[in-house]
Amino acid sequence: MSNKSPPPRPAPRLYLATPVVDDPASLLAELPALLGAADVAAVLVRLQETDQRTMISRIKALAPIVQNAGAALLVDGHAELVARGGADGAHLPGIAALKEAMPSLKPDRIAGVGGLTTRHHSMDAGEMGADYLLFGEPDANGERPSAQAIAERLDWWAELFEPPCVGFATSFEEAHDFAASGADFVLVGDLVWADSRGPKAALIEADAAIKKAFAAVAVGQG
Repeated sequence: MSNKSPPPRPAPRLYLATPVVDDPASLLAELPALLGAADVAAVLVRLQETDQRTMISRIKALAPIVQNAGAALLVDGHAELVARGGADGAHLPGIAALKEAMPSLKPDRIAGVGGLTTRHHSMDAGEMGADYLLFGEPDANGERPSAQAIAERLDWWAELFEPPCVGFATSFEEAHDFAASGADFVLVGDLVWADSRGPKAALIEADAAIKKAFAAVAVGQG
C-alpha cells in the first residue's frame, strides 16, 4: 500500500468565452494578442445563429488562431459543426444535450457541459464521460446561483471527482474565489470584453487573480 501523497494540483487556467460572433473580423484581429498575454487554456466560441455553412466558415476562420496559440477551440452548442469546422470540441447546455452529442464528439473531441442545477446532474455528467463540468453560468433568464453557492459546488466537485471543473466568473473577485475553491479552469466572458481598459488588461488581471488564489492555497497546504 502506497503512502505517497497525491500529485500537486496544477494551477488553474483561464477559459475565455467570446462575445456572440457575427462578423469575426474584429475578433480575429484581437485574439492573437489576447492569447499571448495570459495563460488561456481554451476559447469558447459563441456563434450568432445563422445557416450552418456560415457558422462553419466562422469556426474555420477562428480555429487556427486559437490552436496555434496552444489553446483549444470549443463551440458553444452545435456539436454537429465541431468536426466540420476543425474545432476541438463543444460545450453542451445540460445532460440531454451532452448525451445526444457524445457519439459525435467521442473519443477524439472535447465534450464539456454546463446547465447542471443539481449535484445529481453533475454526477450523471461525470459518469457519462464529460471532459469538464461548468458551474455558475446564467440560466435562460439570466439568473445564476450566488457566488458562495458556486464556490461550494466547485469545492465539493474538486474534492471528490476526477473530471475538471470550471467556475463561471463575472468579477475578478469571483475568479479569485473560484480558483481558491478548487476550479481547474475559470471561465471569463463579459468580464473581459466589457472592461473599459480593454480586454487585454482585463484578461491579465483575471489571470493574476486565479494565480494569486492558487498560490495562497498552496502556501496554506504546505
